[in-house]
Amino acid sequence: MDAPARSSNARGTEALERRSLALGAVDLALVAGIILVGQLSHGIDPTAEPLVALETVVPFAVGWLAMAPLAGLYASGVATSLARTVRVTTVAWVAAANVGLILRASALFDGGAAWPFPLVMTGFGLLALVGWRGAYAVYVRSRG
Repeated sequence: MDAPARSSNARGTEALERRSLALGAVDLALVAGIILVGQLSHGIDPTAEPLVALETVVPFAVGWLAMAPLAGLYASGVATSLARTVRVTTVAWVAAANVGLILRASALFDGGAAWPFPLVMTGFGLLALVGWRGAYAVYVRSRG
């Protein structure tokens, strides 16, 4: 008799994992997109200089991949609650941006982090990630 309950629970866990992977992919795409748009605005063509683009994206992607799960962003129930989504996404991004900035300023990566860059990166990342995650939470709640 327990088999059907386990089966349905396994399907629910599998669906949650798929949704978390999809959300994570969009999150990473947004982080990369912000960086690439910033490079374009500074006259750097990411297609002409892919290593420069990659060297800028990687520290922030590493920061996001480390901090978002640690903050609990992909935990059950976060994506469906606007208040939790905003709070946890904010914590995750501020932490991830700091990890990215520390890595970028280290000897591991070329480029450093000139004074306005941390503010711009943290601010635009926060707007993009909280905006997208908040819109997703509202959408999910409206569906039922």
